[in-house]
Amino acid sequence: MKHWIATLGLALLASACASVSDESAAAAPATREAIVPQGWERARDEYRYSPAVRAGDYIYLSGVVAGRAPNETSDEAGFDRAFRQVGDVLRASGADWSDVVEMTTYHTDLPAQFQLFSQVKDRHVSAPYPAWTAIDVDRLLPDGGLAEIKVVAYAPRS
Repeated sequence: MKHWIATLGLALLASACASVSDESAAAAPATREAIVPQGWERARDEYRYSPAVRAGDYIYLSGVVAGRAPNETSDEAGFDRAFRQVGDVLRASGADWSDVVEMTTYHTDLPAQFQLFSQVKDRHVSAPYPAWTAIDVDRLLPDGGLAEIKVVAYAPRS
């Protein structure tokens, strides 16, 4: 009797292990693909990061810092330039702003920047709007950075 119970126990254990193995294979992470658009090679080669990474149907973009160019007196141009750069990386990844499901922004002076930043954002981002978290930070690199935009897009391949 003990032998039969032990055999049954081993059979159940083997069955459970096979089931877990099958579930693990199904839940295995998607292949990752680094996205390095033309002109962004310095990010990969010097700083050792990818401007974006595709993992299955999702695209994760690294943050793009907005700042003023020499002789600019308004933050608006820097914000717009950063949104356009994010759009460029999205396109190189096979997506666009309409595919963005989450946006996180970091601001060196969120209360002072929020209204203008939101106006510029609305030129690039339309309904259905992504989830958005805005965070006030002490500083951004490079020095002089005003805000940083980081997004996640859902863009299944055809």
